[in-house]
This record gives sequence, structure tokens and C-alpha cells, in this order.
Amino acid sequence: MKVLGLTGSIGMGKSTVAAMFAEAGVPVFDADAAVRALQGPGGPLLPAIEAAFPGTTGPAGVDRPALGAAVFGEAAALARLEGIVHPVVREARAAFLQAHAAAPLVLFDIPLLFETGATQEVDAVLVVSAPAQVQRARVLARPGMTIDRFEAILARQLPDAEKRARADHLIDTGTSHEETRAAVRALVEKLTAPLASDVGSRT
Repeated sequence: MKVLGLTGSIGMGKSTVAAMFAEAGVPVFDADAAVRALQGPGGPLLPAIEAAFPGTTGPAGVDRPALGAAVFGEAAALARLEGIVHPVVREARAAFLQAHAAAPLVLFDIPLLFETGATQEVDAVLVVSAPAQVQRARVLARPGMTIDRFEAILARQLPDAEKRARADHLIDTGTSHEETRAAVRALVEKLTAPLASDVGSRT
């Protein structure tokens, strides 16, 4: 089995590319979806989050606006939250690997792949990228997004140029969906080809 880590800055089309891998038959671990489930109604993270940030959880799970307000712009609070969330997400990834042990290739969709040190859990890194003006337009079109929030998110993320420099594979999402999908399929074929190098792959 080969484990490919997918990452990219906000608005770079990471979720779209992850969906294309799934369409190609590659099992995908969605870190954001895992976090939502862990923080949903009855989620295992709720007691620790409530203890650290009183009033941010309820019967429906985490109150995302309230939790966001509690950590937005507060480095120490954000670090405390990440210390609660990230270890449990790592456990979920390990369970995902066990469930898909027979697959030749799996994808870890992790927004903060570099920032959290999760590169140690993958065999190669795929970065998705698009021109800065395309990224900005995509993000600011999201409901509730502001320039200040966009810039604060960018400040937490490794710069796009550095991500690209550290990537093993790169897909440009500033093109058409058809071109992006073709790039995804080509990479899947490359990574699952019988003669593809097994050096560093997970079994």
C-alpha cells in the first residue's frame, strides 16, 4: 500500500481533487470530515472541548461559531484546541488504514499536512495549487468569509510556494475540471502501476 498525502492552502481546490481520487476508486480519508464527526452530536471530543472552552458545545455537538470565536486570533487557544483534536484524528487515520489494508493506494486529505507533522505518516505528498487571484476569489465567495478571516487562515498555513517546493507531486487546479481530473487519473495510474517503486511504501 502507498499512502499519498493531499494538501493545499485554502481555496486551492483540495476537496475537489480528493473527490476526483474517490471517483478513481482510491479510498480517501477526509480529515475535516473526521473532525466534524468527532465534534458532532455525542462526539468523543465534546467533553474535552467543553472543559477547555466552556459554552462551545451542546446537544448538537460543537457550536462552530462559538468555538471559532474562542480561538480566532488567539494562538494559545488554537494550540490548546489542536492538542485536543489532532491526536484523536491520528487514531482515526490509523483505523482507516487498517480498514483499507488491501488497497494499493489510499489518500489522506489533510489541510494542515505540513503544519501538523503528518508528512511522517505518508509516503508521498501531493500539493494542489492555483494562482493567487483564483484562490482569493474562491475563498471570498464563501458564505461568511471576510478578508480578515481569509488572511488569518493564510497566516496559519504554510505559504503556497513553500508547499509546492516540498511536494512530491503537484496538480494545478487553476485549469478546467477536465484537465484536473485527467491529472488525477494520470497520477493514480503512475502510483499504482505494477512497476512503480515500492521504496518507502507501507504494507
